Amino acid sequence: MAALDALAPRLPSPLTEVADERFARRGVRLLLKRDDLIHPDLVGNKWRKLVPNLRAAALAGDRTLLTFGGAYSNHLRATAAAGRLLGLSTIGVVRGEELAGRPLNASLARCAADGMRLHFVTRAAYRRRNDPEWTDTLRDRFGPFRLVPEGGSDAEAVRGAAELGRELRGAADVVAVACGTGGTLAGLAAGLADGQRAIGFSVLRGGFLAGDVERLQYAAFGGRRGDWTVEDRFHCGGFARTTDALESFAADFAARHGLPGLDRVYVAKVLYGLTALAGEGAFPAGATVAAVVTG
Repeated sequence: MAALDALAPRLPSPLTEVADERFARRGVRLLLKRDDLIHPDLVGNKWRKLVPNLRAAALAGDRTLLTFGGAYSNHLRATAAAGRLLGLSTIGVVRGEELAGRPLNASLARCAADGMRLHFVTRAAYRRRNDPEWTDTLRDRFGPFRLVPEGGSDAEAVRGAAELGRELRGAADVVAVACGTGGTLAGLAAGLADGQRAIGFSVLRGGFLAGDVERLQYAAFGGRRGDWTVEDRFHCGGFARTTDALESFAADFAARHGLPGLDRVYVAKVLYGLTALAGEGAFPAGATVAAVVTG
């Protein structure tokens, strides 16, 4: 617990206005909630979702964390970094058995450098990640561990992410966040005040995310909380996929506003989607829209 408290996050994260004529011509203000500046290793929603699980692990005396992710998972990187910082062992179950024989990409190489043991499984096996019988086989293989779900999204994480909504009370009419597993949106919406609404921009194909968000809210709060919707039109082909249009938008947005290169997996997609919605007249004149920059 003391070691975790010593990580010294920057909270609340900065909230800055950016002048963008694509919003201004519609009479809409655009704010950026810079959760990417919370902590150099546990950035954005990863801090908000992972730290509650780390506190629970510390209270239970758990010394090993096992979690799941794809080859470009920010969650795997954050869990590996947390393990390094806190002296915990970490195991990452990675979707794609064929990756085991290939050079590690930059994301997985960072995980390995932080001490994470990478275990590659078939896609069929990965789909069983929520099956207790299958996870028991992982305990047989690796010994005891605390299981953290894919993306860190569970009831603990959702309650942690609610603080993001509380930090934005009164600051914006609409708050937007990119969604992979839905935990951040579930917490964000619960933390906002009456009259505010949240939009989650799915980075996955399939149109299933709204059901996942609702299930997470039931697990965390016993029912649906807040005014929220999921926007499924801007995934650009699916997780970690991109398009020429997204690439052009991301480079232009970063140059316009003096930002570091935008993460294409999450952040670029939410800003791309918001800009498109503004162009469609989805926000009334006088509205303030905030986008969460998660990393």
